[in-house]
Amino acid sequence: MHKSVLLEECIQYLNLKEDSKIVDCTLGYGGHSSEILKRIKRGYLFAFDQDEEAILSSQERLKKIADNYCIISSNFCHLKEELEKKGISSVDGILYDLGVSSPQLDEKERGFSFHQDATLDMRMDKKQFLTAYEVVNHYDYDTLADIFHRYGEEKYAASIARGIVEERPIETTLELVEAIKRHVPEKYRREKHPARKVFQAIRIEVNNELEVLEESLKQALDLLSPGGRICVITFHSLEDRIVKETFRGVTELKEELKSLPVVPLEYLPKYRVVKTLTPTEEEILENPRARSAKLRVIERIG
Repeated sequence: MHKSVLLEECIQYLNLKEDSKIVDCTLGYGGHSSEILKRIKRGYLFAFDQDEEAILSSQERLKKIADNYCIISSNFCHLKEELEKKGISSVDGILYDLGVSSPQLDEKERGFSFHQDATLDMRMDKKQFLTAYEVVNHYDYDTLADIFHRYGEEKYAASIARGIVEERPIETTLELVEAIKRHVPEKYRREKHPARKVFQAIRIEVNNELEVLEESLKQALDLLSPGGRICVITFHSLEDRIVKETFRGVTELKEELKSLPVVPLEYLPKYRVVKTLTPTEEEILENPRARSAKLRVIERIG
């Protein structure tokens, strides 16, 4: 069963009221959405996901709680556009949980896991064309090395990319794991799983995750009502950097205004950072996948 990370903290910092309008940008298997729905009896929940299996599973879960929700089968980069179709121009809270859900990792045919053998897929949206197979077998050496370095922060990006190009075609996840192992030092293989960062990098490339996040956050900030909050849970430094820089950009006074004795009202920041936190030791022991999680919360100033 998928355990939602930082669940209680998200519920607390979203500052839910009975009539809140809330968006869950990453519905997944409905963990956060279920708890939100229980608390907004006169409000409304809009939940985004592009994974058909997750949507079907969550639909069953949510309808047992209430009917004041709507599941939107779309990528969260279409946040504003999809909400406009529903006549919504502002909301009271927005949640992002950017981790890959346990069922996606555990369902071996999805190809997300480096522990199980499967075809190279890694698509969040099964309708899209680009798969991990395309990336691994058709990208040139320079592009692969760049992706592994940028999206995986992999120090052996160049030798791994060279090895993959030499060993093509690579059909499955475990074939890819073996190709990676053969092109990193033995000491590195013993430290942590040598495929972890490369698999992360390929998944980010396949799903265009970083560009999509940046675009969606800008829309989310625009959609917030005064007093409304955004909670974002990240699981690696690249995502967290995007969230941190986006939030900093709207909460800090511009450099050229800092020397003014009085800053005109219209130039003051319209948002404030509420909190940055990580899971407790207890949660990490209970759910090891929470280990790298970080929650950032921002509020639109009323």
